Amino acid sequence: MSAYILRNMPRALVMSVTILVLLMPLTTVIDNAHSDQQGFEIVQAGGEDWQSIPALPGVSYAKVFGDRSQPGLYIVRVRFAPWTMTTPHYHNNDRLVAVVQGTWYAGTDTKFDPENTTAIRQGGYMLHPAGGVHFDGAKSETAIVQITGTGPNETIFLDPKLGRSRKLK
Repeated sequence: MSAYILRNMPRALVMSVTILVLLMPLTTVIDNAHSDQQGFEIVQAGGEDWQSIPALPGVSYAKVFGDRSQPGLYIVRVRFAPWTMTTPHYHNNDRLVAVVQGTWYAGTDTKFDPENTTAIRQGGYMLHPAGGVHFDGAKSETAIVQITGTGPNETIFLDPKLGRSRKLK
């Protein structure tokens, strides 16, 4: 699908397609992509190219599709080390988050309280509405989520004194 079409899909259609894709069995790793002359891309399980996020110790990401800093659809995977959570923040656009490995914990409050979170198991998902304040991450095990949204996407943290991520133990 061309980037032009993806950028101009109505929000409901993008979210509907995303939900269908995320409900399909997901692997936790991506490796060598193979594209054919028609533009089909096949991605096999293997080793993701994880990038650390210096501003978020204990959190890393792997780009799957698109670029969250540019207009259009993007998909990234985010890995949280055990006992690592982000502090309260929000995004300027809707994001659909699906758990692909482990159990991911999400709180929907402006107060950072890891005990006041909902456990979302592998295969579950959560919609982060634009402007919706939340914090999230892992507790006793590594958690990997796949995030689908439209760019450009920004992340705004509420309290710089808290930092952007916290080690719980």
